Amino acid sequence: MARNRTSARRRQRSVRVTVAVSLLAVATAAVIAALPTQSPALLSAAAVAAVVLGWASVRIVWTEVLQSRRENATDRAATATAYKSLFSQRAAEHAEFTTAMTERLAESNQTLHEYQGAMVQAQRETAAAQLRAETAESAHAAAMVRVAELERSIEMLRAEDIVEDLVAFDEKIAEAAGKHAAEEAKLA
Repeated sequence: MARNRTSARRRQRSVRVTVAVSLLAVATAAVIAALPTQSPALLSAAAVAAVVLGWASVRIVWTEVLQSRRENATDRAATATAYKSLFSQRAAEHAEFTTAMTERLAESNQTLHEYQGAMVQAQRETAAAQLRAETAESAHAAAMVRVAELERSIEMLRAEDIVEDLVAFDEKIAEAAGKHAAEEAKLA
């Protein structure tokens, strides 16, 4: 589209410039034709025609310059509007991107803090479990020692009961032997 507009503008410009140059050529030809005649009426008419045609040429060229300026200003305004629109679009995209990245960063930081909290909690639980395990091992060792002591005590008690039982059994045997001897003595 820009190429077509540029081509059209160049064609139109060349027509205007051609017309202006043609008018100046006609004015120059009129003056050159009037000079050899030395006629004041022809020279005056050629001079007036040259001035009028010169100003007409200037006006045509000035119109061309103004139109070129307006077209350039319109193009610059359209370009500025396009850049403004593009800038607004890019600014909105940048704002969206910044917001998304900020949210992702915040989520990432939140997740990191959660993981760090979970890790600290797991370390505490591990330390507590190790402490409980050590305490349980100590309690187990103490219980094993106590069991061993109780088993020794039971063995000692059994040994004492056996001794007492043996002493009681011996006493019963001695008593029974004494009764048996007394009965035999009574019978004899």
